[in-house]
Amino acid sequence: MFIVLCLLVSIAGYTITPDKSSKTNEQQVEIDRKKPGYKAWFYHSSEQPKASLRELFITGKPPHNAIYLYDNLGDTSITNMLVATPLLNKNQGEVISKRYWFGTDVYGRDVLSRILLGTRISLSVGLISVLISLVLGVTLGLAAGYFRGWVDGAVMWLINVIWSLPTLLLVIAITFALGKGFWQIFVAVGLTMWVELARIVRGQVFSLRETEYVQAARMLGYSNIRIMFRHILPNCVGPIVVICAANFASAILLEAGLSFLGLGVQPPFPSWGQMLSENADYIYSGAAHLAIIPGLAIMLLVMSFNFVGNGLRDALDVQI
Repeated sequence: MFIVLCLLVSIAGYTITPDKSSKTNEQQVEIDRKKPGYKAWFYHSSEQPKASLRELFITGKPPHNAIYLYDNLGDTSITNMLVATPLLNKNQGEVISKRYWFGTDVYGRDVLSRILLGTRISLSVGLISVLISLVLGVTLGLAAGYFRGWVDGAVMWLINVIWSLPTLLLVIAITFALGKGFWQIFVAVGLTMWVELARIVRGQVFSLRETEYVQAARMLGYSNIRIMFRHILPNCVGPIVVICAANFASAILLEAGLSFLGLGVQPPFPSWGQMLSENADYIYSGAAHLAIIPGLAIMLLVMSFNFVGNGLRDALDVQI
């Protein structure tokens, strides 16, 4: 249920975020590090135009300049009130209230909006990384298990080399080679997650290639590619699905770790790992929620995918 909820939130995008600015990066430094539930009033100099469908679902709207007036405790900003009052008297703008359900960060940004949009980053990294690992792992595992000989030796040598390196260090090395960025992190994580999938597929193909229906396909003159992908691969789906569910959780954790180290998705993109890194120092200064909330989001999503993997393993009775 939590995975489905995150999927719906990531699809909805800016339609459900309180802060609809691009990358939810509307800053109000006057209200930095406010507690959850904080409410403030702002003056907008002009009515904001309606957002297009592209802005609502993909890019977000340009930031709207707003003047902070006062908060729910009755405190006022005298300077800003003096600036805003002449405009208010001329009816050239509007006063609106905003509720910050998860509080604000050090830059005065809405934490709830950044958490909601951060689901898009985490799920995107998981999905694209799993697809990359799926293509590499299945292709190399099929080739190694079916052809054996020197092909199997080369693939197993590559698997052993990749496995001998710590995963996080390998991802960091690939990130340095490709550069920091949104798409680079997908490729870096995907290139390190295919080895276990290739090993499992290879083992399955070893046993399946000697079955009677594969021998019959060879006798009928079918090509090796057809036998591998149309006759052997469908019988390996169970283990592949289980491994992909586990890889999804691993990819989310890797992305969060890289963002925490500053090597993942770069600001102002709202990444959960980056939010955790930015606010880790505030755990001891009365604003612990700024680090606890993204940490809980990472934990719940990873735990959900692990539960899905365990359930699929039990349902498909896969021995790994």
